[in-house]
Amino acid sequence: MQSDATDLAAAIRHGKLSAAEAMQASLEAAARQAALGALAYLDAAMGLASADDRDRERRSAPDRFSIRPFAGVPSLAKDLGGPFAGLPVTAGSRLFERKGGEADSDLAARFRDAGFCLFGLTTSPEFGLSLASEPAIGPLCRNPLDPARTAGGSSGGAAAAVAAGIVAIAHATDAGGSIRVPAACCGLVGMKPTRGAIPGGPSFGNHLAGIASELAVCRSVRDTALIFDGLAGDSRGPFPDPSSVDSNDGRLRAGLLVDTGPVYPTEGDRLAAVEDAARALENDGHLIVPLSWAEFEGSVTSSGRAFADIVSANLAALIEAAALDESRAEPLTQAFAARGRGLSVTSLWNTLNEAVLVSHKLWTLFDKVDCILMPMLSSAPLAIGSFPSDHTDTDLHLERMTAFAPLACLANISGFPALTLPFGQDEHALPLPVQIMAPMGHEPRLLSLAARLESEGRWQHRFPVAGLPS
Repeated sequence: MQSDATDLAAAIRHGKLSAAEAMQASLEAAARQAALGALAYLDAAMGLASADDRDRERRSAPDRFSIRPFAGVPSLAKDLGGPFAGLPVTAGSRLFERKGGEADSDLAARFRDAGFCLFGLTTSPEFGLSLASEPAIGPLCRNPLDPARTAGGSSGGAAAAVAAGIVAIAHATDAGGSIRVPAACCGLVGMKPTRGAIPGGPSFGNHLAGIASELAVCRSVRDTALIFDGLAGDSRGPFPDPSSVDSNDGRLRAGLLVDTGPVYPTEGDRLAAVEDAARALENDGHLIVPLSWAEFEGSVTSSGRAFADIVSANLAALIEAAALDESRAEPLTQAFAARGRGLSVTSLWNTLNEAVLVSHKLWTLFDKVDCILMPMLSSAPLAIGSFPSDHTDTDLHLERMTAFAPLACLANISGFPALTLPFGQDEHALPLPVQIMAPMGHEPRLLSLAARLESEGRWQHRFPVAGLPS
């Protein structure tokens, strides 16, 4: 069952259903599956009004309607990032009240220009500090493939909503694997773009020192390619335009990493999926280049340290700048803020320099390979409650996250693009995800390789897209 947002957009464009009918189906699906905890906030009136606008446009300005790739498709923003006008973000925290709502960010405006009809916010852990989406203020987000397990974090609500078919595509953010980990948990495609490829305005302020990116979680590679092209637009700066980058017609050197070391071992079925993906590419004529854990271990360690320091310093600065009552935050959040305040200037400076060296190390690897295949998660999605936030041991929390997704932070700290997609299922019918990394600006290469792997049909979505005619 491979229905996606492109299918839903086509059905609306061809008159098989209206945008209003698609929105009503999403609202009904959200109510029916409320126990998943995927939505933190819902505004049905906003969604229906937006859908009515698209339906009027289809009748009165069909040319304009037709150039919107996702015209009339219901979607959700994340309760972190953005902002999207009318959707009051709280970052999963009781430190903010759900009132008002800022004007659209540049990214949000591009979401709307693409034709999406927004109607709510998806669940995120407090300030995105976890690889599970279980904020103390609720709701607790569950994996639709197995409700006893996490949907991942911090875009877990987005992934749960898309995997469950409430929507076909949803906004997501990624500062330490927060798009890719939930996508991997829920059998979706998730891509963290090259640093700077997605607009961060109009209030860009070097948020999180550049390690965070925004895009979406998707049900297909083609949806990922289409939304990336629409949201990145002319903001790629010095990075290549898709038309100027190889289209994967040639023979690529695909690096293969199937060892995450003795400290953070990856289960055999997940490693086997990566090896299967490499064989599929090798059968197409690409050259497989084995890579060792020793070539990554130092960068993984440095990436984890940089993520911890950057996130902690950013949180401390945010709390101070907004004069927030930190005592109302979760204990773990308070501990990260205290950690940030305790960083010395020289320590933070050394961390930022380490991050640059991670990028340099990866550049040297990309001198000998054109992409890298690697594991995304070390195990199946963990049980609900595996990342508690009712304690103050930040080191323990970071260790738990690294053990679950050892290679997640590498792309964020380096700035390189990375994509995950499901490539089979385990004995419990849970997805076996594969991660692919490429040099900066080479999203087209990632998407082409991912489309090739997707074409093998090793994963089928469990739930249909709400409203999509069968």
